[in-house]
Amino acid sequence: MHSATRSWLLLSALLWCAQAAGQSDFPSRQVRIITPFAPGGAIDVLTRTIGERLSVRFGQPVVVDAIPGASTIIGTQALLKAPADGHTFMITTMSTAVNNPVMYQKLPYDPAKDLAPITQLSYGSVLLVAPGNAPYKDVKGFVEWAKGQNRQISYGSWGIGTSGHLYGQILKRDYGVNLNHIPYKGDVSAIVDVRNGNLDLTFASPTSAKPQLSGGQIKALGMTGPRRSDALPDLPTFSEQGVPGFELPVWVGVYAPAGTPKPALERIQRELKAVVSEPDIVRRMLDQGQAPIANTPDEFIASFKVDFPKWEALIRASGAKAE
Repeated sequence: MHSATRSWLLLSALLWCAQAAGQSDFPSRQVRIITPFAPGGAIDVLTRTIGERLSVRFGQPVVVDAIPGASTIIGTQALLKAPADGHTFMITTMSTAVNNPVMYQKLPYDPAKDLAPITQLSYGSVLLVAPGNAPYKDVKGFVEWAKGQNRQISYGSWGIGTSGHLYGQILKRDYGVNLNHIPYKGDVSAIVDVRNGNLDLTFASPTSAKPQLSGGQIKALGMTGPRRSDALPDLPTFSEQGVPGFELPVWVGVYAPAGTPKPALERIQRELKAVVSEPDIVRRMLDQGQAPIANTPDEFIASFKVDFPKWEALIRASGAKAE
């Protein structure tokens, strides 16, 4: 065999072995998961549960780093400062890649260039909650009550540009409710303000709202999304109450910094899919109003391309803007 041919074959073999070793070695150290929300909220709780299971599957410690603020922007910036090697990724809502690019004229990141999609982890629903002693029991009742008040009605969400912010703008535009948006770093603190009478109502996740729903301190008026949530099966959707415009589901996505090797992305997706397929995790997610998906990176991209124009049109039509 010609020496040049032998050298080429040897080099090819070495490269293949290095690639295989790189795949099998990942992760080679502690894994960090960023959650761009306040501790104790729905995504933070879900992320910590998943992190515990991933630690076993990876054979490496997994730490969850809550970095809230600015509608996930601060956490996203922290993600992009991390090495693009798979050892840092982020579990976030669709606000990061859908709402923010539409609502902010200028962002410190470009989702299309700076983020590597890993998976759509789940589809979810959002509640509209009010004080337990509010003189109405559903969305239509709230709209009628609000129109009779000679003041602005305050409502909370987990940040400017989030789906909760957007839903309120739709109520304001389409149903003539005089609403004033109050952004929070997470929905838990907004729920506390509703309970204490410092906020008229707020959008929130089932996970964050359920403890105080069960105690009667707050009440759920309706559920967004195309169908009822397994977390609160007796709670009608907005559409079922004759209040359309809230049917598109929100989703939770997982991203790494752009440039992260494909084998690392695929490994993370496989392990996440295995975790959210475990029966107790499925039950826990359903209780939180989350329907597990964990699709592949390519499936995530395809789904995003279908849903983004719908959300973009909805956001622009609502008139919602970053404040």
